[in-house]
Amino acid sequence: MSRMLVLTEAELRRVVRLDLSVIACVEEAFAALATKAVAMPPILRLDIPEYRGEVDVKTAYVPGLDGFAIKVSPGFFDNPKLGLPSLNGLMILFSARTGLVEALLLDNGYLTDVRTAAAGAVAARHLARPEAAVAAIFGAGMQARLQLEALALVRPIREARIWARDAQKAGEAASDLSRQLGFSVAAVADPRAAARGADVIVTTTPAERPILMAEWLEPGQHITAMGSDSEHKNEIDPAIFARASYVADRLAQTRRLGELAHAIRTGVATADQAFAELGEVIAGKRAGRRKADEITLADLTGTGVQDTAIANLAAFRARGAGAGQTIDTKAEMGDAA
Repeated sequence: MSRMLVLTEAELRRVVRLDLSVIACVEEAFAALATKAVAMPPILRLDIPEYRGEVDVKTAYVPGLDGFAIKVSPGFFDNPKLGLPSLNGLMILFSARTGLVEALLLDNGYLTDVRTAAAGAVAARHLARPEAAVAAIFGAGMQARLQLEALALVRPIREARIWARDAQKAGEAASDLSRQLGFSVAAVADPRAAARGADVIVTTTPAERPILMAEWLEPGQHITAMGSDSEHKNEIDPAIFARASYVADRLAQTRRLGELAHAIRTGVATADQAFAELGEVIAGKRAGRRKADEITLADLTGTGVQDTAIANLAAFRARGAGAGQTIDTKAEMGDAA
């Protein structure tokens, strides 16, 4: 008998929250990229320019995990004008042994939000100075909020600034986060002022031109750039590559669509230049931060291993909690292709 677990966003929110256990889950997924025979094909991407829409499909098989996920993630960036969220989507979890569908995770992008924030925390844990206490967040959307929340779980953050093109959204986010996190979060009108004196800078926007400039950076800072998940997006001034130690989530991917791709196009980096991957740093195969005054840059474009890891975790926890609905998916004509 073939049985599939169906979970709604509300049910998934109850069993998966942004916490240290989720950060550990994502950290282990990155380490697997450096230590196991992971199968992770390139991202399948569909653009719908008439509606500022893009759809990414990501997947990975990670040896040792019972299932592999296929994640469909649409982003339609005019949706807020319609009163709709920009991001949504779902994940399908398959048995790694039989290929049968085990779970349908109707998360509307929630699990992607959580695993992306967790990845930012993993990058900070391995690249930011241990005493990092001041954060600057570029952007004021959901991911900006979650990135600061995740960062505060792995570093002793006591102050944060938020800059966004929409000053009202920045102010609202700052007010909400101050109440939620229990430390001062201020909206700042000037991005350079936001970056000044920050120990960690996180960029979370769909910007197509750089919003963080090389001349603003100071010794010892760590930057996590997670907005450039498609070829036309660019948050980081390519000149930063001449000043910072660069770490990719997946080098083959960031050469094509991350901040590294823009550095290659402008000649600041070369297409065959060797850089560390985050999984290699976690596994101890490559150095992360070497000294206190080093500037580090993590380029996070989103990987299928993150989706497979969090989908397995969500399904495991849901079964343990008795959450969701289980349905029989066996067809009467079982051999039909």
